[in-house]
Amino acid sequence: MTGASHPHPAAPHRPWPMCRRCCGIALDMGGARTRAWISGEGVVVDVPTVTFPGTGALYPVQRGTIDTPGCARMLQRLLGNRLPRLTRPMVIVTVPVLGGVAYRTRARTAVDVLRPRGVLTVPSARAVAVAAGADLSRPLMVVDIGAHLTEVVLLSDGTVTDARRTALGTSDLDGTTTPEQIAGTVATMLTAMLRQDRTTLTVDALHRGILLAGGGALRPEITHHLTGRLHTPVRVVPAPHTAAVRGAAKLLHTAHTHPSATGRRPPAVHPH
Repeated sequence: MTGASHPHPAAPHRPWPMCRRCCGIALDMGGARTRAWISGEGVVVDVPTVTFPGTGALYPVQRGTIDTPGCARMLQRLLGNRLPRLTRPMVIVTVPVLGGVAYRTRARTAVDVLRPRGVLTVPSARAVAVAAGADLSRPLMVVDIGAHLTEVVLLSDGTVTDARRTALGTSDLDGTTTPEQIAGTVATMLTAMLRQDRTTLTVDALHRGILLAGGGALRPEITHHLTGRLHTPVRVVPAPHTAAVRGAAKLLHTAHTHPSATGRRPPAVHPH
């Protein structure tokens, strides 16, 4: 072929979630439950985080660790037949703030079983804040009490500035752990953050109050002890057990409308 070639204008980009090319999945794989949101359908999966490799039940997410083959089998079983044929979805996965590079890598590898067009990871605390509609331009403290982990996270401009976690959660309440002990552990982590913060971010965030999410936020005895210990407002996110996956879905919508996904470039700005 010779001569100059002229690019064809991008085809009209159908609004989310009608664009089959840009089908999206938001995933929150917790120690107790896995939740998935699919574009156009909403939250379609809310089940125990378990798979059955043939030798009994396997729980692939435990205390901040992830078993990649186990999660891949689970995702294939739960979502493999729910996607439109020949569709390659964009997937966004919530991850523990302090999970590290290894956790994020294993999560992305597990999601490969869904043949994604791309995989993004987002800290669970940020997803929770987005679900709550919080003002991310101001310092914000998020406390996420899950089944196996409790995280205390300071966000500034939507970015993680400081974080603490403990391998303690609502699943431990059936043993010797009490709601008061969980609240006390959260208070201890917050105190450590205050002492080490050389700025006013932690103080400013606590003046706003903490944003509480996770299954622990559904336990009134925990919120009662937290309020008593912290002497700061405790605001429970609506439907706190699904906040992470709902926030991830909102972030997925943002990724979908980004120029890199739509194929459209933003209009050029010409100086006057």
